[in-house]
Parts: sequence; structure tokens; C-alpha cells
Amino acid sequence: MIGPYYRPQLTSILSITSRLTGVFLTVVSMPLLLWWVVALAAGPKAFAVAMEFFQSVPGTLLVLVSTLFLCYHLMNGIRHLIWDTGKMLSIKHIYQSGWIMLACAVLLFLLVWKVAA
Repeated sequence: MIGPYYRPQLTSILSITSRLTGVFLTVVSMPLLLWWVVALAAGPKAFAVAMEFFQSVPGTLLVLVSTLFLCYHLMNGIRHLIWDTGKMLSIKHIYQSGWIMLACAVLLFLLVWKVAA
């Protein structure tokens, strides 16, 4: 329990989540992408091994989570770029942009997988 004096707010949750998705993308997703690219360059046997992993249940789950986290991180980055222009900085707009960013991240994720499938 956090305590009776603090209640998590949308702004703090989105901020923490953005940092966590950035760490995940750096520590987990980038090495997987690098492995895939190196396997692609190394030849058919190496690529087959990589694809066997990526088509397995854990591999597919990692790719799905990585895609969702990338969409979230990208949309939150765009939100921050808008703030850098000095726009949408009122509390009302910060909350609105937070919900819009979440919706856009989910829609982008679904679009990516619709196109990829």
C-alpha cells in the first residue's frame, strides 16, 4: 500500500511507464533485433535458428510486447514534443493528451499487426 497521503495519478503512471518501456526496449528488444539482423546477414542456417525462436510462443510474446512498448514509447515521445513547443501544458490538456496517447498507442499497435499479418 502506498499510504493514505498519496494516490497515483495518470501523469505519474504514464511517466513511470514511459521510463520502464524505454528500459525494456533498450535491454530486451534491441538485442533481439540485433540478433535477427545478424542472423539474416549470417546466412540461411543462422536465420532459421533465429526465426525458430521468434516463431515460438516466448519469441512471439516478446515481439508482441516489444511492438506494444515501442508504440507506447513513440506516442508518448510525440506527446512530449508537443509539450516542448509550449502547447497543451494545462492540467486539463495533460490528462486529455495522456488518454489520447494511450488510445493512439493501442491503435498503432493494432495497425502494425494488421499490416504485418
